[in-house]
Amino acid sequence: MDPRAFPPRLVVDPSLPPEVSAQLRAAPHAMRMARQGRKHEPARNSALLFVLPGFLMLIWMLTSTSGMIVALVCMGLISLMRWMAVDETNRTARRRVKLAYEHAGRYVLPEDLDYPCQVLLRRAQNATDTILASEVHRAGLIDTIDNRVTLPEEVWQIARRLAKLSAMHYEHGRIVPKNVPQGLAEAFQPYTTALDTAWTSLSQRVRHLEEYALQVLRADDVFRAHRRLEVLIQRTPDYQRLIADTVRDDLARQQIERLSDQARHVRKLFEESIEQARRAAGHLVRTPLS
Repeated sequence: MDPRAFPPRLVVDPSLPPEVSAQLRAAPHAMRMARQGRKHEPARNSALLFVLPGFLMLIWMLTSTSGMIVALVCMGLISLMRWMAVDETNRTARRRVKLAYEHAGRYVLPEDLDYPCQVLLRRAQNATDTILASEVHRAGLIDTIDNRVTLPEEVWQIARRLAKLSAMHYEHGRIVPKNVPQGLAEAFQPYTTALDTAWTSLSQRVRHLEEYALQVLRADDVFRAHRRLEVLIQRTPDYQRLIADTVRDDLARQQIERLSDQARHVRKLFEESIEQARRAAGHLVRTPLS
């Protein structure tokens, strides 16, 4: 998936207090300003300085002095109310920018990542979305509570490492000459290898998430089929009586045995698919990125 069309989402450290996290998520512009080292500039409307006198002069010309005084009072009240609203907006914006500065290391913006890292983070987010939206997750069959805690933490750890890797990629590209003099290539190689090793490790981590998501999708397929078959299994006696009444004795016994075994087979298949999904999740839990 091309991150230019579907860029990764903002990632916020899940260990932040919920009220802080909500404030940050509500103000992506404030976080971008903090990244760029900018401060909030209060909103002003200098046009009113020219419009108001002209408007009052027009009222005075069309009415009288008393009419102008009434208009002046009304305009003053309107200006006061607008100033209070703008001032509150400015205070809220300043608080959010201040909060973004205070927690600058606790979130990762899409623009913090270079193109390859954006692709990798989006893949991790897609895998997590798939797991959390699955039917087996909603039904509580694959450690629902653990997923809600472990998966956001996993995405956060991947995101912050990708942000660091992106910064080092940029620095490496700026420092290392494109045409390395002959005989010096080996001197630069260990630094390139270190970046490649970090990239490989994070890529593998994302693949583990995707494998887990794939197992969950398979479990979903079996779960849906299992629920449909459960309806038929409840009707098994009806089917057995139908066969016993209409089929020869030797064939009837075989059909009845197959119907009797069907419930056990479906249950076993379902349990195996859930166990595979849990094993895939267990790998992430056993080797946390922290």
